[in-house]
This record gives sequence, structure tokens and C-alpha cells, in this order.
Amino acid sequence: MAREGLTGSRIRERRSVAGLRQADLARSLGISASYLNLIEHNRRRIGGKLLLNIARVLDVEPSMLTEGAEAALIATLREAATAANLTEAEAARADEFAGRFPGWAEVLATGHRRIASLERTVETLSDRLTHDPHLAASVHELLSTAAAIRSTAAILADDAELTDEWRDRFHANINQESRRLADSSKALVQYLDAGQGVEDAGASPQDELEAFLSEHDYTFAALEQGKDTPEGMIAAASSLRSNAARHMARGILERVVEDARQVPLPRLQGALNETGPDPVALARHLTVPVAMVLRRMASLPALEAGLVVCDRAGSLLFRKPTTGFVIPRFGPACALWPLFSVLGQPGQVIRTPLVQLGRGRAAFDCFAVAEVVGAPSYNQTPLVQASMLVLPNSAADAAQPAEVGASCSVCPRDGCAGRREPSILSNGL
Repeated sequence: MAREGLTGSRIRERRSVAGLRQADLARSLGISASYLNLIEHNRRRIGGKLLLNIARVLDVEPSMLTEGAEAALIATLREAATAANLTEAEAARADEFAGRFPGWAEVLATGHRRIASLERTVETLSDRLTHDPHLAASVHELLSTAAAIRSTAAILADDAELTDEWRDRFHANINQESRRLADSSKALVQYLDAGQGVEDAGASPQDELEAFLSEHDYTFAALEQGKDTPEGMIAAASSLRSNAARHMARGILERVVEDARQVPLPRLQGALNETGPDPVALARHLTVPVAMVLRRMASLPALEAGLVVCDRAGSLLFRKPTTGFVIPRFGPACALWPLFSVLGQPGQVIRTPLVQLGRGRAAFDCFAVAEVVGAPSYNQTPLVQASMLVLPNSAADAAQPAEVGASCSVCPRDGCAGRREPSILSNGL
């Protein structure tokens, strides 16, 4: 039922909240209770002065009766329905549910948003616990100190023949180790409370690179227009502190310059208007490789597309996130991604509609292709890079989208042949 057709349901709900009987409201409006009953059961349309009078008596804005819950609430309810694998018919009743039971709808939507937030926290902490060098070193220090205290205490408890001199030494050791344990624990708590993550540890050039790309929102208009140079941008970037990070950034920026030279944004936008967001059709229209088209499409903010690039070893070299699609910051990604399927067949383009498990079953349309990089030479296996463009929502109507995860540690999928480690989730969150 359309939202505008639920005005009567909202009137009935607001009347109940106000503690008014149907007859009392009808009397105050100067209409019959039977006519109001038809209105409240959505059997009579309502508008104009009568609607304004009802809103006045119920002490609400008229828009609350005609429009009901906010669009964001309706969208969240539909996301929750999709995550629960409800049918399309049930998901379409989100408007009706929000109109008839606004309080319960808000409770459900809040719970769904809270679950999504907790999932993001679990993913972040999983990466952080595994790969944060400062955190790993701190935990190792705590465990080592606790083991030393335990060992010394065991000697004191079990050896009754210790001399007073040695007993005093062991007591002094316990006192010293206890102070060290307390100081280390305090420092670790301060580190966690400060909200420091891998970015603050400053140990990974990849983190510096991602911070640099995020600062520019993964678009470099000045670079594409010739108003700046890769070296100039790198020299001005405070986030690129290590030589390794500057080296990786230089490679990406030089590729941006080369891609923009062959396919300027105005030309790309004009081709998009003719072919639509179809990478293969765009590549034919522009007479350029599909991999370049994927990179250029990812640079258009209007498409809200994500991009992942990996090398022949499966290491992720480039990550441009998109809403709802989780790309692990560290460690291996899901082996079921089409990104890895194309590594053994350079030039083949794979299109796969998929949903990513673990966070609302968000739907995407993914395009992947591998290309040979570097100059050819005799008797040498060519290096290959694979690129995967992630377009949000395009696969929402796919009959049987592929189910993938982000990484094994936070994927709830059971019986997956590609699982490398147990999931910390149990049937999702």
C-alpha cells in the first residue's frame, strides 16, 4: 500500500496515543463515528480542512498524518527486511508497518542501525588486533611481565628453603615487575581510549597511502587538468611520511595522469551518456582497455563506485571503498571475489552480481578484469594485475547473486570451500 494511502492508519495510531475514543474524536470534528471509522481503515480519502482539523485535535503536524515516517526510517526498515531474507512482498510493507506502528518501527530501525555499527566495530577491531604493531607489542609486553611475576611467585610459594637474601631479591623482582605491568597496562588503556588505530601507529606505508587518497577523496582534478604534478602533490602531502608510501603514491598518481591523458573526464562523461555504466561498451566506444575504463569509472563521484586492485599474488594494492562493501584493510580478502577469478585469464571480463554477507546483504554489480603490466620480454612470465569495479545497488534485482564475504574472520557463511580460518561471528551479528 502506498504511503499516501495510509493516512487513516496514522490517524488511528495517533488517536490511540492521545487516549481518544473514536466517538470522541468524531464528535470534536463534527462527523459521524462510522465515517471516521472508514477513514481510519483507509476506505475513504481525506484532505483539505478535515485533515487540518484532525491534525489540530491530535496536536500533530498534518504532514505526520499524510507522509508518516521519514524516508530514512522506511529505507532502514527495508534494509532490515532484506537482511532478514524476507520476500519482496514483505519488504514492500515497510511503509505500512511504519505508518501503523511508528514507535515499534523506530525501535526496529534503531536496532538494525546498532547491529550495523557493531559489525563495523568488530571488523575494525579484528583488523586492529591482528595487525596493529603497537597493540601487538603492548599485549606481548603485558603477557611477558605477567608470566615473570607468576614464575617468581611460584618459586616463593614452593621453595621453603630459600634464604632471606634470595627471598628479598624475589620480592624486589615481583615489586619491580608489578610496577612495570601497571605502567604497561595504563599506557595500553590510554592508547585505546585515545582512539588510536593503525593510522596513528604510523608503521604501515599502506596506511599512509590510504590516508593520502582519502584526503583527496580519491579524485585528482588538479592533476588531471595539468594544474599540478605527481611530485608536487607528494611533496605537499604531510600524510606521506615514508619513502615506501611516497613510492606507492607516485605510481598511482602517474597512472592517473596517463589514464586522464587517454580518457579525459569530459570524454568519459560523454561516452557514459551514450552507453550507460557498462565497462565493456565504454571500452569499445573509447577504444581503450577495460581495466582503464574501470579505473576511470571509479574516479567519477556520481557513480559512487568502489575499486579494488590486486597483483598476481593476491595482495591488495589499491582500495577505494564504497558504501556497504567492506574491503579488509589488512590480510587476505574473500577468495570468492571475482577479482581473483580473472588473475589466471588476463583479458577476460567477468561481471558478477553479488551480495556481501555480514552487513545487511548489500547488493552490488561487480566487473573484474586482469591485465598484463610491464614491458614484455623473452622467457619471463608476465606480471598481472586484476581490477574490480564495485557498483552499488545495481544487482538488487538479480535472481541469484553470488554470496561473498569481506574476509574469513568476519564472514558468517557456513560450509564455504574457500574458508581459511574460523569466523569470529556466529550466524552474523
